[in-house]
Amino acid sequence: MRKPPEPVQVIKQRRDEALTKLVGRVPYIQYLGVTFDRRGDELTAVLPYADKLIGNPLLPAIHGGVTSAFLEITSVISLSWATLWDDLESGELESDSRAFRMPKTIDFTVDYLRSGLPRDAYARARITRSGRRYASVHVEGWQDNREKLFAQATGHFLMPQSRSDKS
Repeated sequence: MRKPPEPVQVIKQRRDEALTKLVGRVPYIQYLGVTFDRRGDELTAVLPYADKLIGNPLLPAIHGGVTSAFLEITSVISLSWATLWDDLESGELESDSRAFRMPKTIDFTVDYLRSGLPRDAYARARITRSGRRYASVHVEGWQDNREKLFAQATGHFLMPQSRSDKS
């Protein structure tokens, strides 16, 4: 006999708790104020505007380092989220911190397409290749119009080994 499906609220709560744990592992995410809007397995990062993010007050423009960090954060969290998704959906996600290990950046190349204006920014990552040891991600950042990117990046990441891979 088949087990009845879990209530939707239980599934949503499990997903939200896992995302909160994942994001909570990086203090710089809290410093910048980055949050993630989750729709199923898709994440959109949100960088709310704050005066501390401005690098050039004469324009004013978001600091290039903040832009780069925002895109890299989006890549790493999206990659981690995709890696956790199957365990999360099966209900077999471990609560210990080993399940929430982050990929390590190998390289990350940012294309600054226009100045980041003093307003909220958004980013979404697309995993172009994901294997047991290596992953490649493309991420795009925009502000008011998704079609007018202010930055984009491509990154390569070393994936954390699972305990079964180490033996």
